[in-house]
Amino acid sequence: MSTAPIVQKVWNFCNTLRDDGVGYGDYLEQLTFLIFLKMADEVSRPPRNRDVGIPRGYDWGSLRILKGAELEVHYVDTLRELGTRPGILGQIFTKAQNKIQDPAKLARLIALVDEESWTMLDADVKGDIYEGLLERNAEDTKSGAGQYFTPRPLIRAMVECMAPVPERTIADPACGTGGFFLAAYDYLTARSLDRDQKVFLKDSTFFGNEIVAGTRRLALMNMFLHNIGDLIGDSPISPADALIAPPSQTFDYVLANPPFGKKSSMTFTTDEGEAEGDLTYNRQDFWATTSNKQLNFVQHIRAMLKTTGRAAVVVPDNVLFEGGAGETIRRKLLETCDLHTILRLPTGIFYAQGVKANVIFFDNRPASKDPQTHEVWYYDYRSNVHHTLKKKPLRYEDLADFVRLYCPANRFERQATWSDKSPDGRWRAFSREELLARDKASLDLFWLKDKSLTDLDNLPEPDELAEEIIENLEAGLSSLRTVLFQLRS
Repeated sequence: MSTAPIVQKVWNFCNTLRDDGVGYGDYLEQLTFLIFLKMADEVSRPPRNRDVGIPRGYDWGSLRILKGAELEVHYVDTLRELGTRPGILGQIFTKAQNKIQDPAKLARLIALVDEESWTMLDADVKGDIYEGLLERNAEDTKSGAGQYFTPRPLIRAMVECMAPVPERTIADPACGTGGFFLAAYDYLTARSLDRDQKVFLKDSTFFGNEIVAGTRRLALMNMFLHNIGDLIGDSPISPADALIAPPSQTFDYVLANPPFGKKSSMTFTTDEGEAEGDLTYNRQDFWATTSNKQLNFVQHIRAMLKTTGRAAVVVPDNVLFEGGAGETIRRKLLETCDLHTILRLPTGIFYAQGVKANVIFFDNRPASKDPQTHEVWYYDYRSNVHHTLKKKPLRYEDLADFVRLYCPANRFERQATWSDKSPDGRWRAFSREELLARDKASLDLFWLKDKSLTDLDNLPEPDELAEEIIENLEAGLSSLRTVLFQLRS
């Protein structure tokens, strides 16, 4: 079934509401509530007769028959009541608020949702609608939602490299709107699964954390629209800060893009209510104590893995070169895990400007006296690569060469594209000894020449150059903030 008419209808109404100051994020949230109530109404009828825990009087039917101020009051009461319910139902409606102040437009949105039979739509149709709105929300830089949105082509490439197999657990300690879960779900459902594998995939595969209530709500709804999870059971996404304590469970795979930024999201306060400083996580299972969130997430993700577990994590450049705790963590990672691959990403692919990021791939190993990393393979997709969000966004095809060279079926059959005779090759390996001999065991490596310095006839377009300059300035400011933060620590 084509998604275009429904998607266009949903987006057109969003544009109408934006004239009243309702942004993509607020619209998406209200749409979440109403689609859920409509779907619950549909499954409660024959032949399904399924009870999802919505009390009588606070259901879809009670909203459809009201107009004006009466509708507005009842909608607010409904959101409040459903937020008190147990399980995923209560999680979806936790702290829910009405953001559409015009009752007539609220009634129009209810009518819009009521026109469709949502449970009859394929999961990918509902997912396309929702993912499209999530992406537009991320583009709305004023809302800051972009920090929760990882480019979908990058997520797909990471999942294909990991090549998860059925009946294995997949976790994300900072899951945002659930992008990694949905990509892994799509990857697995494209395979031939038996009945038990399908049940495990739906109910027992995915586990996440997301501390931002609105973002967690979007993730839960996103998963619900893809038929993942059970509304009556416990939520697969915890609202707890993943870094607070050692994981209570270990997992087969971790796929994550933890939030960028130097400091912890938590602070101490005095009895007078004044902020006293940043919370440093004192975890006995951590190799080093630091208030750097990314370094803490790397340590936590290693702790989340089974001894046979595997991880793919997006990290900013500072994780590769920062001294002190950073050096300690890199040395420990090279010693206790098999840190086998680093993908160097270009600027211009994230909604947050100035981000210079990488994907590190590492496999956990049982305790051993022998170092577990033998060599680290690098794919440099940053040097001489130019992307912009509008004119030249990242596509999966841009990363297809990396996925092929990664050799997901058997990564021990890799072949380098770089050599003395092929100095422009983007794919090469460095031994553990070479990396440990570098200053602070830095993993921040490049070898390709910057062609923009020599090939003046093939410069990027002026707007691309301008965006790249802005990206570099933003990255420079970020580095200066890092230095200032360390001086003040």
